[in-house]
Amino acid sequence: MTEQTNLQPTPEMASRFASLALKHLTREYPNKLTHAMASSADIQGPRALHPIFYGSYDWHSCVHGYWLLLRLLDSYPDLPEASKIIAVVEAHFTVENVAGEMHYLQQKQHSGFERPYGWAWFLALSQQLAGMSLPQAKGWAKTLAPMTEFFVKSFCEFLPKATYPLRVGSHFNTAFALTLALDYARSASRKKLAGMIEETALRWHLEDVNCQAWEPDGDEFLSPSLMEAELMRRVLAPQAFITWFGRFLPHLAQGKPETLFTPATVTDRSDGKIGHLDGLNLSRAWCQRSLAAALPAGDPRIALLNASASQHLASALDHLDSDYAGEHWLATFALLALEA
Repeated sequence: MTEQTNLQPTPEMASRFASLALKHLTREYPNKLTHAMASSADIQGPRALHPIFYGSYDWHSCVHGYWLLLRLLDSYPDLPEASKIIAVVEAHFTVENVAGEMHYLQQKQHSGFERPYGWAWFLALSQQLAGMSLPQAKGWAKTLAPMTEFFVKSFCEFLPKATYPLRVGSHFNTAFALTLALDYARSASRKKLAGMIEETALRWHLEDVNCQAWEPDGDEFLSPSLMEAELMRRVLAPQAFITWFGRFLPHLAQGKPETLFTPATVTDRSDGKIGHLDGLNLSRAWCQRSLAAALPAGDPRIALLNASASQHLASALDHLDSDYAGEHWLATFALLALEA
């Protein structure tokens, strides 16, 4: 493998990603609801249940679809799709719509709704809005504030009773959720939340050594091993992280475990579960590039990680719109990898 580090998003890519997101963000069907019903009155369609986040096949994908559009707009203000992005956000981020979303979230039977993946993506969306120079962004952030507070409180209530992490490669992965939530907490000076995330990550992962990286499973879109390392990179001081990382993946300089350097094979992109593996390749590229940047100059793992990231990214980047099963979410993870 050869080192390649010049993978960056381009204006053309940004426009492509924005067009993809705009196509699915307000597309109500097909839709996969995660919906607990207390009575027959709860038998309603996606838009009635979720007046903002009803599109993109599922709630969490719609949340990070908005994150994607706003992040692209912030980085590329002259994006050809800029006016469409502003219009769709303006139409959906309203006080009335937030009240509808809150009504759903506050019902007892929905206490675990979107935990932890959707919670984390919503906080990432809040972080994105808070950091934008676009004049309308402050108003949008204020409108969404009740939901932001809800998810901050939800994390603070959940983490102390979460005895164990979830080391899966899907939406329930706790390392991914804490990674996004910690970035939000630090950016927003939410010291209580940040402290709880740091304590939880150390409690769960500080003693982890010699990771076997038994992956991928057949429907993963996150690497349990690399995602844990990416979380600990944020939690530990730089030198402490380097020491921890060396214990966690002690044979990485020799290209082992080999599975971490081998892009996953995707045999059917119309199969939503198998198609998750395109996301695994993109999220691995994100983690590999970020982890490589945290290592000291001259470390042999840097070239290996960056070369593997290039291979993983190349394996998926041309397939973001092969089928709606991936089209409704993959561009978000492509941008994470390209920005790393």
